[in-house]
Amino acid sequence: MQGLVLKSTGKWYQVLLEDGQIVQASIRGKLRLEGLKTTNPIAAGDRVEIEAGSDESWAILSVVPRHNYIVRKATNLSKQMQILAANVDRAYLVVTLKSPITQIAFIDRFLVAAESFRIPTTLLFNKIDLFNQDDQEYFEALQYIYENIGYPCYGITSEDPNSIAFLREEIKDKQVMISGNSGVGKTTLVNSLDPNLDLRTGEISKAHEQGKHTTTFAEMHALSSGGYIIDTPGIRAFGLVDLEKEHYAHYFPEMRALLGECRFNNCKHLNEPHCAVKAAVEDQTIAPHRYQTYLQLMQEDISDPYRRSEF
Repeated sequence: MQGLVLKSTGKWYQVLLEDGQIVQASIRGKLRLEGLKTTNPIAAGDRVEIEAGSDESWAILSVVPRHNYIVRKATNLSKQMQILAANVDRAYLVVTLKSPITQIAFIDRFLVAAESFRIPTTLLFNKIDLFNQDDQEYFEALQYIYENIGYPCYGITSEDPNSIAFLREEIKDKQVMISGNSGVGKTTLVNSLDPNLDLRTGEISKAHEQGKHTTTFAEMHALSSGGYIIDTPGIRAFGLVDLEKEHYAHYFPEMRALLGECRFNNCKHLNEPHCAVKAAVEDQTIAPHRYQTYLQLMQEDISDPYRRSEF
């Protein structure tokens, strides 16, 4: 029998069975030793083979091969990763330009990870009702940059149903993921998309303008309109894993388009002569902040705080 994992808490998993029943299941010990070196061998969005035991307990036997997944560096475990979600049709990264401020480097790192796992991503700029004129101009500048390289961008107010009407229609009958820093309004957005869910939301810390965590584990919710939405824990930083540095440029769409124009096939786009990527940065065809993120990725090591991502 197959089931769909709605929530992973480390030891127990909430699984939706084919008959609509939701059960609590544990995994066979050997499953922990197979495949990826992760803190969670099973994630929300996974399809699993499951069976009932004689004592009415449920056991997960295996994970059905994923068509994709997205991971980040596990907290303080340099050699392990955490699977945020599996089998994602599209990721929606919620960002805010104030209360709290989402760092641009965080956006770029998330996009690199999503590119590496071939997950299409949309940027949702939330809390636009708080924007002044300068904020609005900054948003429009970022929207121009990201949409030009293939990432749809929308300004929204998560509490306003009209603001997110397009999104409600877009995610219908799909399995999507909502992610972002704590406090950007992910859970409020999910509640607005389907008021029947009534998930708990948190407040913004006045001292540090950061969100208080309300989601401990990624959890997938069935939408009354059809499909599923995975609400992930608020992420303060995003550590990339299992990516070779020589491949980083492939995960920046605007750089990938120029790779065949560099003089050297193995160009790292750092100090090499006749580099098409550096030329594009100089004439601002490539946004300077995007190239700066690329440089940070190329230069960082295991001690970099972004690689010690934590919730």
